[in-house]
Amino acid sequence: MEKSDKYIRGLIRQGEHQRLDFKYAITDSRKIARSLVAFANSEGGTLLIGVRDNGSLAGVRSEEEIYMIETAAILWCRPEVSFTTQVHEVDSTTIVEVIVPPSEKRPYLAPDDHDRWHAYVRVGDRNRIANRVLTRSWKRKTRKRGTWVEYTKAEKILLDYLSDHDMISQSTFRKIARIPYPTAGNILVNFLAWEIIEPVFTDQGIRYRLVVRGS
Repeated sequence: MEKSDKYIRGLIRQGEHQRLDFKYAITDSRKIARSLVAFANSEGGTLLIGVRDNGSLAGVRSEEEIYMIETAAILWCRPEVSFTTQVHEVDSTTIVEVIVPPSEKRPYLAPDDHDRWHAYVRVGDRNRIANRVLTRSWKRKTRKRGTWVEYTKAEKILLDYLSDHDMISQSTFRKIARIPYPTAGNILVNFLAWEIIEPVFTDQGIRYRLVVRGS
């Protein structure tokens, strides 16, 4: 018990971040499914059930919460998300730890409040919706055979633009390269798969920027 207390309080002190999320309780399996798929689509992560957003302990009934998590993973995640659970007792309060590993089976999907299915990703301490360009790049990465793409004027325009600007949208790329919207998407998919660019989630939508390599 002492070990659990120290371990859980250590996690809580970190605050919510890319790989850690707090949940006061599970009242809707569909909502928890979004967190499960967001972690599975990203770097993996841990859910602490029975912890408020401010880090204070609320506690849960472990059997009920684990049942809700299992329901979320089976019914509201496509495909089903794998996870492990651990029950901790902290100051006579029950906290459920849910560990979700990253997976190569992505994209995982979960429904929004209107039952529309999306691929969610973890960005900082939030779950964000991935667009089609991003999900296609995940699939492209898993191809056993390589991707052959001709280096055309459009690719050069993209790289030149990103050398002088922080980021670009698919729409802007299409306009400056004077190419169809789907063609711009295909090029972005390839550059993401090759890790030449990376996605940036903004209030205006997903943008793309060059990956900065370490020296």
